[in-house]
Amino acid sequence: MADRLMLLDTPSLYFRAFYGLPDSLKAPDGTPVNAARGLLDMIARLVTDYEPTHLVACWDNNWRPGWRVDLIPSYKEHRVAKVVDGGVDVEETPPGLISQLPLIREVLAALRIPVIGAADHEADDVIGSLASQAEIPVDIVTGDRDLFQLVDDDSGVRVLYTARGMSKLESVTDVTVVGKYGVLPGQYADFAALRGDTSDGLPGVSGIGEKTAASLLKEFVDLDGIIEASVDESASMSASIRQKLSAAADYLAVAPVVVGVVRDLDLGPFESRIQPLDASAHGELKRLAVEWNLGGAADRVLKAYGNDPKEAPST
Repeated sequence: MADRLMLLDTPSLYFRAFYGLPDSLKAPDGTPVNAARGLLDMIARLVTDYEPTHLVACWDNNWRPGWRVDLIPSYKEHRVAKVVDGGVDVEETPPGLISQLPLIREVLAALRIPVIGAADHEADDVIGSLASQAEIPVDIVTGDRDLFQLVDDDSGVRVLYTARGMSKLESVTDVTVVGKYGVLPGQYADFAALRGDTSDGLPGVSGIGEKTAASLLKEFVDLDGIIEASVDESASMSASIRQKLSAAADYLAVAPVVVGVVRDLDLGPFESRIQPLDASAHGELKRLAVEWNLGGAADRVLKAYGNDPKEAPST
């Protein structure tokens, strides 16, 4: 079997699991475990269906990096619940999910799945760096359209898009992006900057929607080409579009840095190959399953990893 790396947009997945499963799923002490159980089942299904040889859980060390906010203050501003000492933004996250994050980390550790984050960067940036630096094909599992910019058929990078649910994952390739938006994956970040994205607090260019953004990129290739044409009287661009771009000049000067995922983080060495769990890891997962009432999810992920769920770990 050829090597293939799977990168999990872990925050996207545990949010989906939390809202997709009832919060009546609880540990004996009453702590909700729906997100943890749901994430385990997602991993079991992904490993079984797509057969990656390597797996990494990418993490938000900073979900709203200051350097992005400095450029566009509205970036994810609507998701800020509070600001704590030191000016650190706290994301509006349900308490029932926050309480499960340590358990999710423990479960991932038991599965020997490396959890990779980077200071002052989001999980998207970790994904962008690992995907861009990988020497083997890559599957990115996410519900975030921003990561479509990483799709690259030539490099074997595709997105497994979760918007329709884990049972209906969409394999996003070059053709998919062109079919959906009329732009190439390499143009998607510029397309998103022009169109804007209310879910990320990106205003976009007022009056320019998806169709206009796509047509501008089709004619002028990238944002630099569009801006250059907007001040070139000989370029075939309407006066109204020129005016809209001019009014958004300050925004367009910084938007590509905010929208574009970082691709050059040095994330150091780590082991990500999937293999049957040794006795220690098997036992740790079994212990967590009992202690936290993880139900059949732990057995399903053990089976996906090549372990016998019914077999007691040797001591």
